[in-house]
Amino acid sequence: MKVGILGLPNVGKSTLFNALTRTRKAAACNYPFCTIEPNVGIVQVPDCRLEFLSALAHSATIIPAAIEFVDIAGLVAGASKGEGLGNRFLAHVREMDVLVHVVRCFAEGDVIHCSGSVDALRDLETVQTELLLADIGSLEGQLERLRRRAKGGERDVMRTCALVERLIAHLSRGEAALQLPLEDGEKELLPSLCLLTSKPVLYACNVAEDELADAGKRNAEVQAVQNHVAAGHPPSAVCTVSARLEEELGDLEPDEAGQLLSDLGVRDSGVGELIRRSYELLQLASFFTAGEKETRAWTFRRGMLAPACAGVIHGDFEKGFIRAEVVSCDDLRRCGSMASARAAGRYRLEGRDYQMQDGDVVLFRFSGPSPAPR
Repeated sequence: MKVGILGLPNVGKSTLFNALTRTRKAAACNYPFCTIEPNVGIVQVPDCRLEFLSALAHSATIIPAAIEFVDIAGLVAGASKGEGLGNRFLAHVREMDVLVHVVRCFAEGDVIHCSGSVDALRDLETVQTELLLADIGSLEGQLERLRRRAKGGERDVMRTCALVERLIAHLSRGEAALQLPLEDGEKELLPSLCLLTSKPVLYACNVAEDELADAGKRNAEVQAVQNHVAAGHPPSAVCTVSARLEEELGDLEPDEAGQLLSDLGVRDSGVGELIRRSYELLQLASFFTAGEKETRAWTFRRGMLAPACAGVIHGDFEKGFIRAEVVSCDDLRRCGSMASARAAGRYRLEGRDYQMQDGDVVLFRFSGPSPAPR
């Protein structure tokens, strides 16, 4: 599952990527298109539950969940017609599962803005318009081929053709594909169309470090983005970050970083929330295993059943699945120990039809020999 970081040039995408990945992998220069080929990094998902479970199980190691972030080159007006990096940019966006749209909300004069001034809503709409235009162009090309094939009377082709016609009209009204109410059976057809505006979006308002504590009240650009999201076009989420601050924190010792955050009146730079929100938009959640060797967060897609989740650990666990012994992390925290959770009836035996929940602490029982460690 990939999270793509996109936006106009010089809004802080590469600085944010470096902060997320704790690297200097992406060039962050004061000119457009300093990023051409995408930078890719694996990012750990912050989860305070791991510390609690590790202390309870006296684990030697903690292994958090992780997701992949991709720093994509900046988009400019006209990208759908080949301006800037054009088709190359759009092809990279098409490969993503969730988009983090970085919006510049800081007014630092020595960082060039490609439009000459800071206007978060204008910038946001520029990117959204290019994605819409690219989708319309793609669908118009697909529609010609589908109409030719539909003459053969193939039912799925005819249904896809009808969906594409509805989508073109919908997108032409300035609404994202994600906003189109889908009829029975259309949800399965939509992914094959590879639409840019069908992807969930998290707007990351990049602010100056001294505005982070109360950006939603002090910063008019952040307020404009929040109002845009509240109006529901397109369905999305918003968070506030200071990429420059997070980059500075990466060079400090933990105590020094904590003191700097405290001086600014915040607990973190917003990057932790961004990672968690991206994880949620991917429809991902975590279950845990905990023992003396390690406490580990395992990623699963919401709605997965217990055998499939067992397969996340090892395929043999899924094949030989017998049952899952489950207690929620919240119940375990309230009870204070596994023995107390058992005594309180919070420790459960679940079968094949159990739908795993975020925060479940699990021990899988399965038949067959124990698989070799990965």
